[in-house]
Amino acid sequence: MSIAFTFPGQGSQSVGMGKALADAFPEARAVFEEVDDALGASLSKIMWEGDAEELTLTTNAQPALMSVSIAAMRVLEARGLDLKASVAYVAGHSLGEYSALAAAGSIGLADTARLLRTRGQAMQEAVPVGVGAMAALLGLDFEAAVEIAAEAADGDEVCEAANDNAPGQVVISGHKAAVERAVELAKAKGAKRALMLPVSAPFHCSLMKPAADVMAAALGNTEILAPAVPLVANVLAAPISDPAEIGNRLVEQVTGRVRWRESVEWMAQNGVTTIVEIGSGKALTGMAKRIEKSLEAIAVGGAEDIDALLERIGKE
Repeated sequence: MSIAFTFPGQGSQSVGMGKALADAFPEARAVFEEVDDALGASLSKIMWEGDAEELTLTTNAQPALMSVSIAAMRVLEARGLDLKASVAYVAGHSLGEYSALAAAGSIGLADTARLLRTRGQAMQEAVPVGVGAMAALLGLDFEAAVEIAAEAADGDEVCEAANDNAPGQVVISGHKAAVERAVELAKAKGAKRALMLPVSAPFHCSLMKPAADVMAAALGNTEILAPAVPLVANVLAAPISDPAEIGNRLVEQVTGRVRWRESVEWMAQNGVTTIVEIGSGKALTGMAKRIEKSLEAIAVGGAEDIDALLERIGKE
């Protein structure tokens, strides 16, 4: 069994996430306390006592999801997991790439929390509310979705493929009017479903260039180390370990496409047999099974999941 650890992105958040881990394990509780200290605010209170709308704000959701993933990782490590000995690769979906790097010791936890708060704010501020939009095109292959996006773009209006998540699951991003045109085109061209997404900004498209500039400055002032195991990068769908390249690819990722389908395919073609999703939700677990049926996919978010995973790894 060759294992890859994957880390979820925005959309996997839910009020209460991580609370059971914090209550059961001091190592997890320490993660949430360190993140609160790094941000100078009680993010954990928003996660556990706030409402869904407040948690879903990009500036909260990004560091919150990371903190749950790292809390689970710290518990696994405290109970004997050796990442380098047990795991071949790490990868994360969009913001999850930061979680993956924190898990692999490439970026410190406090730095990761601050970077994600900065990233969330910069992405939100890059485009005025209401100007941009995103939509999911379901039931079309990636090439068809790219053609539809290009056809919908008009003059200065942007419409681009943002996330290639799984076969028949592509997210597009850009100016609202162009994205709305793409939705109608997709329906006319045989999409099973084409729907606008409830997001506050058009992520992973060229409209995010101001946010990329902010992240270039922030990452330039952050210590990045070589990860314990290679990171399969979003924008490359291939592994990297060089700290300078990691920083550059994180900047590219703000405007670049999340090549998740290709990333999982690459891992499967290079010996990975098991994808383990660390953190909140099971979105990546479901995607993995659709991308490559031979893969075993496991979600690890609670105490019982941690015990089961450690038992499995111990038997290998």
